[in-house]
Amino acid sequence: MQNLSTLIQNQATAIIQELFSDQELLADITQSSQEQFGHYQCNSAMKLAKLLGQNPRKIAEQIVEKWEGDPRIEKLEVAGPGFINITLTPDFLSQELTQVAADSRLGVPPLEKRKKIIVEFSSPNVAKELHVGHLRSTIIGESLARLFEFLGHDVLRLNHIGDWGTQFGMLITYLKEKEPDVLTGAKKTDLSSLMNWYRASKKLFDADPDFKKRSQLQVVRLQGGEKEAIAAWERICEISRQGFQEIYDVLKVTLTERGESFYNPMLPQVVADYEKKGILEITDGAKCVFLEGFKSKDGMPLPLILQKSDGGYNYGTTDTAALLQRVSEEKADRIIYVVDAGQQLHFQMVFKAAQKAGYYDPEKTLIEHVPFGVVLGPDGKKFKTRSGETERLIDLLQEAVNRARMLLQERLEAITEGELDHLSRILGIDAVKYADLSCHRLKDYIFSYDRMLNFEGNTAAYLLYSYVRIQGIKRKCGKDIGAIMATTPLILKHPTEVALGLQIRQFGETLAVMDRDLLPNRLSDYLYGLAEKFHAFFRDCRVEGSPEENSRLALSELTARILKQGLYILGLETLDRM
Repeated sequence: MQNLSTLIQNQATAIIQELFSDQELLADITQSSQEQFGHYQCNSAMKLAKLLGQNPRKIAEQIVEKWEGDPRIEKLEVAGPGFINITLTPDFLSQELTQVAADSRLGVPPLEKRKKIIVEFSSPNVAKELHVGHLRSTIIGESLARLFEFLGHDVLRLNHIGDWGTQFGMLITYLKEKEPDVLTGAKKTDLSSLMNWYRASKKLFDADPDFKKRSQLQVVRLQGGEKEAIAAWERICEISRQGFQEIYDVLKVTLTERGESFYNPMLPQVVADYEKKGILEITDGAKCVFLEGFKSKDGMPLPLILQKSDGGYNYGTTDTAALLQRVSEEKADRIIYVVDAGQQLHFQMVFKAAQKAGYYDPEKTLIEHVPFGVVLGPDGKKFKTRSGETERLIDLLQEAVNRARMLLQERLEAITEGELDHLSRILGIDAVKYADLSCHRLKDYIFSYDRMLNFEGNTAAYLLYSYVRIQGIKRKCGKDIGAIMATTPLILKHPTEVALGLQIRQFGETLAVMDRDLLPNRLSDYLYGLAEKFHAFFRDCRVEGSPEENSRLALSELTARILKQGLYILGLETLDRM
């Protein structure tokens, strides 16, 4: 199936090219923002008017005259300076929805070309706990990966963890001297303890010159591949991995770990290659790339440092090696980096330098940084605990689940402890995720448990309630929903049926926009609109016992399927009662 907007665009384009044969113009079709303006708008008359030097309204009238008689269209109306408002017929929408009901892709068009897409997200540092700052990268990345998977692409989800560097010399030295049983595995521990030892080692490193020297020698041994140093490093990584996985399991997030250490052997090769290509300059002993258009605040050229004066490497080197590996070995068609907005300049320079080095062709490989804002506390400042520490993500999630549990206890009678645990986990985690994803990712947002667990407005609770209500309708009707979906043609007559049907049919268009913009809130806004339109339909159109019961039951079920699939793409689970 094609998207409705594509069907309309094809027809409008054919008419424009027939009327104005010298103009190879693709019709500009958008969804109408308000119901009184029809279902879609054609905005091509204004562009044609500029090209032809004619009145845009007269051009729009010509297009409408030629378009009249299309059986799919109920009304064409010229508005304003030359907009064409397009209203589709209920019969056409009914036929379209009957096809969607039989389509496993829910009306989403099949892929024209399957691509290899790499999504890098989450990316915590070893020996440090995930905090609220990791929340956005983790759930935005998961949502984008699920979108591409549903569309049918080959997706590789990468967790580019910080698992290499000088800090490991410090931590290994501390553990060898203070907690040797941790490194041997004789003493069981967790990521929280590891983080406390990391802080203690940093304090000692800054205060004790002898400890600092021993730590630096440990770095040399680690980088040289000494067996004992590597074993200690692997133990630290494993403890961290278990701590990360605890949160990924709660969030239902799947990742393939490929940390900085994976690219470490490639770093000298990258520097040598850039040097060979003549795009490295030595400044104060450091090997740098200077790119046109990148300047510091004082107007001086801004360097991308690939090798420091002491011979060490940095994020720029690792990210360049990672990009090269993903293009040359993984054969990626599209690479997406879900990393906070503070890294925007860094990625712009890495991408530009890699392009200059011939590591990728932007015509063949699309490389995008997906930046996002920060999570704020109720005071409008960066989210912190009362003691001023960065909020641990596991604590934040557990608090959401606890609050969801209290809400559900008030609403549900005769519920077992096990069921209450299950439902409160889904509602609590969904609420946190949806509150984040429903905001434009470039903006900061204020974290509020009260708002995210509200059953009114654009919240997970409201959408889940819509889904639950449909399950209740199905139980009351007591019919075989599979048989109804397979045999019942959907018939849309009431205005709220038509509005709901149109919204359902626009699911594919919404996913196409999310694919293009990489903004999960495009989908959350759509699902909120779907839930609102369903509640209006439920208010106006009786389902159980009505002459239209089977058609309306099928319409309700189709709404539930879109809600469930849309919420799944956002990383949310559904529940059957609330």
